[in-house]
Amino acid sequence: MTHDFRLTIAQLNPVLGDFEGNATKARAAWDTARAAGAQMLALPEMFMTGYQVQDLAMKPAFTQGAMAAVDALAADCADGPAIGIGHPLLEKGKLYNAYSILQGGKVATRVLKYELPNFTVFDEKRVYERGQIRGPYAIGPLRIGTPICEDAWHEEVAETLAESGAQILLVPNGSPYFRNKHEVRVNHMVARVAETGLPLVYLNMVGGQDDQVFDGASFVLNPGGDLALQLPAFDEAVAHVDFIQTDEGWRVVAGEKTTLPDEWEQDYRMMVESLRDYMAKTGFEKVLLGMSGGIDSALVATIACDALGPENVRCVMLPSEYTSKHSLEDAAACAKALGARIDTVPISGPRQAVTEALAPLMEGTAPDVTEENIQSRLRGLMLMALSNKFGEMLLTTGNKSEVAVGYATIYGDMSGGYNPVKDLYKMRVFETCRWRNANHRPWMAAPAGEVIPQRIIDKPPSAELRPDQKDEDSLPPYEVLDDILEQLVDLERSVAEVVASGHDRETVKRIEHLIYLSEYKRFQSAPGARLTSRAFWLDRRYPIVNRWRDPS
Repeated sequence: MTHDFRLTIAQLNPVLGDFEGNATKARAAWDTARAAGAQMLALPEMFMTGYQVQDLAMKPAFTQGAMAAVDALAADCADGPAIGIGHPLLEKGKLYNAYSILQGGKVATRVLKYELPNFTVFDEKRVYERGQIRGPYAIGPLRIGTPICEDAWHEEVAETLAESGAQILLVPNGSPYFRNKHEVRVNHMVARVAETGLPLVYLNMVGGQDDQVFDGASFVLNPGGDLALQLPAFDEAVAHVDFIQTDEGWRVVAGEKTTLPDEWEQDYRMMVESLRDYMAKTGFEKVLLGMSGGIDSALVATIACDALGPENVRCVMLPSEYTSKHSLEDAAACAKALGARIDTVPISGPRQAVTEALAPLMEGTAPDVTEENIQSRLRGLMLMALSNKFGEMLLTTGNKSEVAVGYATIYGDMSGGYNPVKDLYKMRVFETCRWRNANHRPWMAAPAGEVIPQRIIDKPPSAELRPDQKDEDSLPPYEVLDDILEQLVDLERSVAEVVASGHDRETVKRIEHLIYLSEYKRFQSAPGARLTSRAFWLDRRYPIVNRWRDPS
């Protein structure tokens, strides 16, 4: 069959600020497109710089360097298919989120983003100017309209392009993952297809950047919303999209349709990829973490081993007199099952030394949380010393339930450079461990099978900072706590609404108080993988000093 137009789409992983490296990836994809007889190569939004660049775009040297890299790419790829590539643009003193079309050795045309997202992790109105909606551009026989990312989540840009003669829609994206987001994307794109009657190519990047992961999962729709092509989630991929001209207009020839994994696998893959790219893009190769024998550190150790390989993970047990024998056994069993190194550094001696040093000042006071936190801070000190000595990044292990209510010690177990489970509530921690024990995938570097001992999953959570301590001594059961937190934090419901859903008002008010009281801790906490649309940091920005409480 002779195809009228071949578009190559490149779902790739850029490194933020690495213009040379990103241009090299673009050239390799262009070589593939040229060899396949494509008329155009499409790359994602902001591909030349990586995404999100945040305030870096405001630094003229940064944006000018990106623009120069785009010009150089155009010159290098003059003899072959056109290229569409995203980058920031500085023009007449104004900054834009731009998508340049490179053809014949130069920038042939530019599309400027019109709808600037200003919610959750996005803050584009503060950085960029809104561009003018322009008509489609021609590549060979085809007139292509390009709504850039957010432009396609609203009607205006796509409808204007259709009315001005666009024959297909090419939507380049930098769309980060949150749980079940793919369905949201598809629904919006189906709406654009229904409104315009045009085929639509949704192209997303992959890879981690700080707390976010761009999960790819690019797809192509024919008029009527029929899925013509589905690329995998999280993996780099280059695919050729063939269009033919019919009596009804341009249509996509159906291609491969990858089945996407369920939300449990996608969440776990996101945490793995987030850590893997955070390490690779910051130059670290090895990690260490405090291994308590509890479920959170076991899961973080497993994520780290899957991301980096067990040979690059050091687990450190830091027992005190309150550490149970089964915790020592469970920590060792988990590290052995993973194939990771485990070291033991007792803190009883250092704790006694600190207690004696402080004794004159604390004389006459009763033991309380102060003494408990000394243990946690000593562990943080020991772990940071190992991190400094051996160049291993320290991972923190607090789940979202703990992060929300401040059930963690600042400058203690909160010390570290990254937290893969920061946006995972405790009940999901349990289920994720069960999922990982039952499943193994080629992208996991750790062994298959039960790598997290069942006893770790089954036993009541405890910080083990005093005799017979259990988390539920000071917190509601996690199934209750997580439901309250999801309503107060993720859904922003009032206290009255949470009580109406079946919870005790006194408990809800206590949890609300703990959330607000812990804001200063979260402000100083390590970044971590974003799994939801309401993660702590950019999704949820609250003041530290705040006396307001919900009166309902």
